[in-house]
Amino acid sequence: MRHLLSIIIAAVTISAACGHKEAATHKLITPIKFSEVTIDDGFWSPRLASHKDVTLKVCIDQIENQTGRIRNFENAAKGLGEHSGIYFDDSDVYKALEGMAYSLQNNPDPELEAKCDEWIDKFAAAQQDDGYLNTYYTLTGLENRWSDMGMHEMYCAGHMTEAAVAYYNVTGKRKLLDVAIRMADHMMSVFGPGKRDWVPGHEEIELALVKLYEVTGEKKYLDFAQWLIDERGHGHGTWVKWRQESYYQDDKPVREMTDIAGHAVRAMYLYCGMADVAAYTGDKGYMTALDSLWDDVVLRNMYITGGIGQSSRNEGFTTDYSLPNMSAYCETCASVGMVLWNWRMNQFTGDSKYVDVLERSLYNGALAGISLAGDRFFYVNPLESLGGHHRQAWYGCACCPSQICRFLPSIGNYIYGVAKDGIYVNLFIGNTASVKLGRRDITLKQETKYPWDGAVAVTIGCKRPFKSALRLRIPGWCNTYTLAVNGKAVEVPVENGYAVLNRRWHSGDKVVLNMDMPAEIVAADPRVKEDEGYRAVQRGPLIYCMEAVDNPGDYETLHLKDGLKFESAWEADLLRGVVTLAADVDGRPLKLIPYYAWDNREAGRMRVWIPLK
Repeated sequence: MRHLLSIIIAAVTISAACGHKEAATHKLITPIKFSEVTIDDGFWSPRLASHKDVTLKVCIDQIENQTGRIRNFENAAKGLGEHSGIYFDDSDVYKALEGMAYSLQNNPDPELEAKCDEWIDKFAAAQQDDGYLNTYYTLTGLENRWSDMGMHEMYCAGHMTEAAVAYYNVTGKRKLLDVAIRMADHMMSVFGPGKRDWVPGHEEIELALVKLYEVTGEKKYLDFAQWLIDERGHGHGTWVKWRQESYYQDDKPVREMTDIAGHAVRAMYLYCGMADVAAYTGDKGYMTALDSLWDDVVLRNMYITGGIGQSSRNEGFTTDYSLPNMSAYCETCASVGMVLWNWRMNQFTGDSKYVDVLERSLYNGALAGISLAGDRFFYVNPLESLGGHHRQAWYGCACCPSQICRFLPSIGNYIYGVAKDGIYVNLFIGNTASVKLGRRDITLKQETKYPWDGAVAVTIGCKRPFKSALRLRIPGWCNTYTLAVNGKAVEVPVENGYAVLNRRWHSGDKVVLNMDMPAEIVAADPRVKEDEGYRAVQRGPLIYCMEAVDNPGDYETLHLKDGLKFESAWEADLLRGVVTLAADVDGRPLKLIPYYAWDNREAGRMRVWIPLK
């Protein structure tokens, strides 16, 4: 595996939002923000419409009417009343607000914006005079704040900061941003060099502080993020509840980390924070550690769905190559975390292997976390069920519904990137994007029926011709493909998993990538004993599964055979439109559906890994 250290390049510059001096970054690729991308896609547009029309309303109703989450802020502002729910419930409100902000970018809605402002007023009113904001300790005893590293105070502050930056970027309104700044300044008045030591029990504040640095230009927030990361593994933890340093990624200094351990979501947020800090500091120790950790996660501890975290006991990792299916935890938040981390890794290196993992986690592990209707959610995503595992309308611990709420409308972030060596096309989603390449304004229009079909067309728009490389990702699942420019077949070099079309471009030039997308029977690593004698089926980026509802009769006797050929068929009226796979196995029909779509009909058994006979 390549090491990040060996391919880091000279710093380039990116623009920040408040008009301050541009900050230098060590990243190779700058992503094109979702705000510059208008999605018009047969697969994703209906999901974004469902998010706007259904998911947001579900989250708002749960926060305002069904639970006490927003009431906690109202009580904290008055200094009266009890705290209801879990001590970190503030974070769900912030994540939902972030999702509302993203939705406003592409779907302006005065009523939704007014709801955001109403919530922000409640947050601001609940903030203490010294900048502290956490409804649990405000209502249960401020004298106990900052006494237990496992109580998520900085985690909640991190999600508030992310929401504040998102809302500021979308609306230009500073009220919540100023609240976040005051909270960050409060934390820095208590913790830091020469002050109190501290290790946040649940990572998140680290990456949020880097976002605050980017939007304000205040380097003190970047420095504080790095200080918090460097605190880990030095014996500062006082874990009241668990007393397991590895669970919190606090058993060794981060630069010495080589193997994944502990809670999966915490680990993802830590690695994101390390990558974000390294983007500005060029910290080689961080990058070397991240490279080793990626190998351990992806090669030895990741499910075929891109899910991570084998055990419900620690919501995280156990031992290498131990990947049980029915008891797989694979928290939805962890799959989203895999998208966020691999997105950052790709920006450092320009290596498509990170986007391959991002795509796998996106279309399978994360997308399974929400029902097709947009109103029910998975917290846990097993790869086999006896029929008793179902999405729920909400959870007492509702991190996953609010996570999906903020994640889905940000999907445009992950499609493109720009670097000195050209434009990167990472994901295949129908859209029109505005791209700044040097001083040139370019448009890219992408048309595709992906993930159902492997044909992708990209049309260039520009005022004047320009010379640059267009780098199209050739996914790891793709064995054969063709490329054409303006109808003429071309053969081009492939670098780091990208087909590189380096030429002079004119407005109207059209590139067509055609990827063969057969159904394939795949085996697990032989060291994964739980999958010995079983096989899975993949078509393009999608993992398929069998549900009992499609396979009546003796479900247990259905199996796969080497060399089995599947017929793919588009079924518009099934599961809101899917390509199904069908085969005849010893005179019995076998039908498979995409894993993300399971448990959207009547209850029944499901499995991803199917016996091979």
